[in-house]
Amino acid sequence: MDTKKFCRLTEEEIKSVLKSRMNEHRYAHSLNVAERAVLLAEKNGADPEKAYFSGLIHDICKGIPQEEQLAIIENEGIILDEDTKKSPALWHSIAGAIYSEHELGVTDEDVLNAIRYHTSGRGGMSILEKVVYMADLTSAERNYPDAEYTRNLTDKSLDEGIAYGVRWIAADLERRGFPKGKDTEALLEEYKNVIITE
Repeated sequence: MDTKKFCRLTEEEIKSVLKSRMNEHRYAHSLNVAERAVLLAEKNGADPEKAYFSGLIHDICKGIPQEEQLAIIENEGIILDEDTKKSPALWHSIAGAIYSEHELGVTDEDVLNAIRYHTSGRGGMSILEKVVYMADLTSAERNYPDAEYTRNLTDKSLDEGIAYGVRWIAADLERRGFPKGKDTEALLEEYKNVIITE
């Protein structure tokens, strides 16, 4: 695709940057998320090209050390709340949005938000944000308990997939002793009345 619609690099240049910043497994995951995002975008009325691009670069800061992720965030003047400070797994999403804007030249706010919230989710997500959030959670290589169920449910209903997925994530965070954080809490609250039909 013509990624220069969304940033200053060609698709091949972006892939080269990704390969330099992540291991093979993470690179394969990025390709899988991009592919899955297109499928979910086509089913749910999001822009498939924007979904592919967002999915491709969503983990652009995942493979760098957490200290570097934190430095990118702090250099932007962002002050993390206490829950986010205690959850380093969220840092790459915030850093990724900043890096994408400053280093890749991404200006589309919807794309930047899709990157920023692909791990935590948030209340009031756009269709693109929802698509990337669930493409990440249900990409082809995912094999956590209930991955296949979540994938199939999401194919049937994006909202049911989100409702089930965010509940699963919240329970997993609690089990591992991590705070859910305000964004995930807001998403849980928004989807608390969504009924899973199967």
